[in-house]
Amino acid sequence: MDRLELMIARLVTQRACLGYAARALAGLDGPILEVGLGKGRTYDHLRTLFPGRAIHAFDRDIHAPGDCVPPDGLMHIGDFRETLPRAVGVIGRTAVLAHADIGTSKPDRDVGLATAIAPLLVQLVQSGGLVMTDREMSNPALCGRPLPPDAGDWPYYLYEVCA
Repeated sequence: MDRLELMIARLVTQRACLGYAARALAGLDGPILEVGLGKGRTYDHLRTLFPGRAIHAFDRDIHAPGDCVPPDGLMHIGDFRETLPRAVGVIGRTAVLAHADIGTSKPDRDVGLATAIAPLLVQLVQSGGLVMTDREMSNPALCGRPLPPDAGDWPYYLYEVCA
């Protein structure tokens, strides 16, 4: 698959998973977490899918255009291993969704990051909430769920917080 086809598969999968999350979580109250703001595309889509909800975004620095950056108090800048624990003190375990788009071209580094942040996401997402990510995570409180049928051909992981 060439790079354009890979990008299309990634975006189709993300859109399908985020749409599924919006439907599945409609009855739960709580904020959304966008871990890896990047260029702000999925953050912007989350605003459409979850109108009126606080969306906390996390990234090392800001690369998104100004209209895709959360307002003050909802943008957390720095290493995820530092900003996510601080967020626990701010929002507690109230989030309904954590979308963690943390993958890079360095899979070994990504595994370490996914391992480090999985327990932090469990501290932020309420029981019955969802964690969706482009890197596999392992934690006893994360129960794997199948991707929606309209997901593309891109490796993505969907978990329900079950503890």
